[in-house]
Amino acid sequence: QVQLVESGGGVVQPGGSLRLSCAASGGTFSRYAMGWFRQAPGKEREFVARISRSGLTTYHADSVRGRFTISRDNAKSTVYLQMNSLKPDDTAVYYCAVHSESGTYYDLASYDYWGQGTQVTVSS
Repeated sequence: QVQLVESGGGVVQPGGSLRLSCAASGGTFSRYAMGWFRQAPGKEREFVARISRSGLTTYHADSVRGRFTISRDNAKSTVYLQMNSLKPDDTAVYYCAVHSESGTYYDLASYDYWGQGTQVTVSS
């Protein structure tokens, strides 16, 4: 059983930056591809980014490409999401998850384990 704990959320002004972290325990972290999703009030949870087990391959949603960067440190069992040039539309609860790799990387259903989420609010 894998446990995931997100941190790093908060309130930031438009144009600002935040770095989210997701610490994993209970498994061999380097064996898991990882993803970030987000859910805004009244909206469905949506894909943000995904990183391969080695960290060499990443995917980012069109809405965040060029502003957000997913990365990982397998020695620390942690995946990160660096968020720059934040916009009010980025306001959401951000979740990390383990990708089972049995489905497409942007499909919610192909992720097995989820953290509790961390709130990001972009507001002036």
